[in-house]
Amino acid sequence: MRFVLTRDPEEFAAHTERLLSARLECNVLATISRDVLDGLYTNPGPLFAYGVADDGEVRFAAMRTHPHPLLASPLEADPAPLVELWLQEDPEVEGVTSVPSTARAIAAAWAERTGGTFWCALREAMHVLEVVRDPPRPAAGELRVAGPADRPLLVGWMRDFVIEAGVSGAAQVEAIVDARMRRDGLLVWEDGEPASLVGVSREVAGVVRIGPVYTPPTLRRRGYAGSAVAAVSRRALADGARRCMLYTDLDNPTSNKIYAEVGYERTADWEEIALERAGG
Repeated sequence: MRFVLTRDPEEFAAHTERLLSARLECNVLATISRDVLDGLYTNPGPLFAYGVADDGEVRFAAMRTHPHPLLASPLEADPAPLVELWLQEDPEVEGVTSVPSTARAIAAAWAERTGGTFWCALREAMHVLEVVRDPPRPAAGELRVAGPADRPLLVGWMRDFVIEAGVSGAAQVEAIVDARMRRDGLLVWEDGEPASLVGVSREVAGVVRIGPVYTPPTLRRRGYAGSAVAAVSRRALADGARRCMLYTDLDNPTSNKIYAEVGYERTADWEEIALERAGG
């Protein structure tokens, strides 16, 4: 496989559109690629890669939007040439996230090239839903699209989510909230006052991704998250999506349970691998 690096989001999108629309494992790549085209993640600019097979077909895609890990589609080829190329442009990469086999293979190739070490920082499951079930304990309240007056609260909740989930991006929270609100991509479960936040991605190839989902600690265990996810999923299917998907932290049994209750089924695993250079 021949790997190509580029900082041109238009070039990346043109070469990878077919691949990113074909597999659920590429859904995050597809939606972030569109966010980049809309002007998000510009400082510093993202780095992209795509892999061209011997038959001329693009069978691999990857990107990194600072400060997030390298995000990769499933890769069956030897990742060493990709890592060699990537490090020339992005020597400070600190993580890789993908399906477990790919994430581990890229991390191992990185460690071989740099002498560094790696470990699994986050284990997630991919879940898919085609039919929504009512939650067993429906919460009081109703779902609504977030409006301008909600922005300060949602920025705070999104920052709390990033910190609690242990993911990167705290510095970009305001830009992310603004970008999502421009396309009605943040919704609120309202029970007298805002009680829970749920995000929804743009549709790609009939699939809508749900997340993040956040309920402040003082309002948990009242069914808000499950009811909100069920309502958002039902809304997405009614608007024309064929399937919904979401990711859950495998170390959080509560979220895995409540999403299964409304119809989500685990279909694959996902890992984020942390990379640490020798002497770091």
